[in-house]
Amino acid sequence: MTASIRDVARRAQVSVGTVSNVLNTPEKVSPETRERVQSVIAQLGYVRNDAARKLRNGQSHTIGLIVLNGTNPFFTEIAQGAQNRALESGYTVLVGTSNENVKRENTLLSLFAEQQVAGILVSPTGDDLSPLCHLKDGKTPVVLVDRGAANCAFSAVACDDIYGGEVAAEHLLGTGKRKIAFVGGPITSSQISDRWQGAAKAVLKVPDATLRMIETTALTVTEGKRIGQEIAKLPVEKRPDAVFAANDLVALGMLQSLVFAKDIRIPEDIAVIGYDDISYAEFAIVPLTTMRQPAEKIGATSVELLLNAIERPRDKTRQITLKPELVVRAST
Repeated sequence: MTASIRDVARRAQVSVGTVSNVLNTPEKVSPETRERVQSVIAQLGYVRNDAARKLRNGQSHTIGLIVLNGTNPFFTEIAQGAQNRALESGYTVLVGTSNENVKRENTLLSLFAEQQVAGILVSPTGDDLSPLCHLKDGKTPVVLVDRGAANCAFSAVACDDIYGGEVAAEHLLGTGKRKIAFVGGPITSSQISDRWQGAAKAVLKVPDATLRMIETTALTVTEGKRIGQEIAKLPVEKRPDAVFAANDLVALGMLQSLVFAKDIRIPEDIAVIGYDDISYAEFAIVPLTTMRQPAEKIGATSVELLLNAIERPRDKTRQITLKPELVVRAST
């Protein structure tokens, strides 16, 4: 049986209040009594319920983080960056994944609110941010992660995906490619839409270049592999000569299909570029060219904004936009 604070008080022959003072305000207790209580704590193996104590005091030190896809290393790195920064300030991070499902996201938001977390970091699934507004109105600070806040209602940390899409397409065009396919979806996602817009912007500058959309139902290896197989079946004259995948998982799935097609060479026949620079990208069957997002920095910066909102709730919201970086490898 776990020892309670009352067990400690009884064994040390002091009041429960004295034990509480030893734990929280030791300067109020004489050195002799403090030493006796600490000795009993060690003997009994007492561990205080810190979460309950903080909730009683209205001082939760837990942050909720909701990501779109827990299996994507990009979001794992965001969570790592968030946790590292949170620990520096005495906070812990509780992570949930929405699986790009609005209902699941709302369930997680409700659970975090019920747990009275200090604040919530979230990568929203859709454009309806009203559930987040309700949380904010209820005095739970919210920061958007990997997503901008157009109306400035929330602080947010994101990458400039229009810029990233433009750089990715310019790189493909610079290698001589002219028939580019953008593979990703759903296009209703603001990140995907921005990357598409950036690519379109670059292609418009080159008169003989074309860009077409091949929408996926999800940003997964499985979907990338499926699209790769479909492209491989096309007649040579109808195939794209370059693919801009909306993330690295899609790009890696496509590489799996295209590499084993008998009449396709990468990058000579079809060049492939991804987005994120997850850890697997460098070690793919053909090392993947990609747009690197500073995932850990996104996570850490998001926590900094949230801590500011917790400690100074009257401060104005802040929008921080980071730049992705082109990383060139063998796939282009």
